[in-house]
Amino acid sequence: MSGHSKWHNIRLRKGKQDAVRSRLFTKIAREIIVAAKEGGGNPDSNLRLKLAVQKARESSMPADNIKRAIQRGTGEMEGASYEEISYEGYGPGGVAVMVSCLTDNRNRTVADLRNTFSKCGGNLGESGCVAWMFEQTGLIQIPADKADEDTVMMATMDAGAEDIRIEGDTIDVICQPADLPRVREAVEAAGIEYASAEVTMLPQSTVKIEHSKEANQILRLLDALDDNDDVQQVYANFDIPDELMQEAAA
Repeated sequence: MSGHSKWHNIRLRKGKQDAVRSRLFTKIAREIIVAAKEGGGNPDSNLRLKLAVQKARESSMPADNIKRAIQRGTGEMEGASYEEISYEGYGPGGVAVMVSCLTDNRNRTVADLRNTFSKCGGNLGESGCVAWMFEQTGLIQIPADKADEDTVMMATMDAGAEDIRIEGDTIDVICQPADLPRVREAVEAAGIEYASAEVTMLPQSTVKIEHSKEANQILRLLDALDDNDDVQQVYANFDIPDELMQEAAA
């Protein structure tokens, strides 16, 4: 997962530098709305909502925005109704790509995604074509300069962490999705600063990318997908060497 993890970190830093973007808040608000509609407006009894609200706060989303999004989800306020749907396809080099969306217009979204895949050297596939390559997982990413592996392991194993991985300049803590809040609380209690804590889809195998042209095409595809307002998350199974990643990211 190293290539996708590095891309995720690049996007994360970019997002934090521009955290007041309306696009970022739109994506988070949609997630809160759907989470509240699905499981109720109390974060203490709704794990998905709890994680969405936590993400909103970490992104400096105003409390009033969070409250309104919850009220739209529970029906206390009127608002658009969003459908949750995932799309799958292939990027350059045969890289598997999963796209998680929240949309109020399925026809618009699928047309936009098909166009984006095509422009960036990929193609949108049928449902189920790549989903089997990914596993839903809780993931906490800690900058490697904020803690060492042993400290992270001691802090999180009893809380439910299943694996600790070094991924470039981050320490990744892997757990079951339901255990994510407890593991995150253990990280916080230990005074360890983390970059992100989320439920994600991790690839079970990766595709090695060795040419700069393909690396650029893949990152362009993922960036274009991530910039779509209907897209909540993008997952892919590429592995790009550090030198190509740095070159493409620049």
